[in-house]
Amino acid sequence: MQRHASSEWSGDLKYGTGKLEVGSGAFALPYSYISRFEGSGDTNPEELLGAAHAGCFSMALAHALSLAGHKVERIATKATVELDKGEKGFAISRIALRTRGAVPGLGAADFQRFAEDTKANCIVSRALAAVPITLDAALD
Repeated sequence: MQRHASSEWSGDLKYGTGKLEVGSGAFALPYSYISRFEGSGDTNPEELLGAAHAGCFSMALAHALSLAGHKVERIATKATVELDKGEKGFAISRIALRTRGAVPGLGAADFQRFAEDTKANCIVSRALAAVPITLDAALD
């Protein structure tokens, strides 16, 4: 299996503009220096990385719970990707996952155990292992 995404950038760093596009054609979004380092209505690579991580985590957690015989009504995850400037320039310094679940009959401790295992083992978490990842997991 291969998945594709592409980017095109025009101009210099500060005033140039770019476009991020996924291979499926589901979306193409603009990005810029301002959206990445100062904030604006456009997206940025870190935001898309967070969306991929949240999506992978939610799907993997629901799968693990289902395999264990639990009926999953909902898993909602938010990923906060922190971008900080250090001695070597900008870097992703931390990813914070916040997940909430609706799983009837499951206790909080068991939900936490499943969530921690998913944090360590979902595909995107494993790919991002060089970055500290924190988890706030709770049932609704």
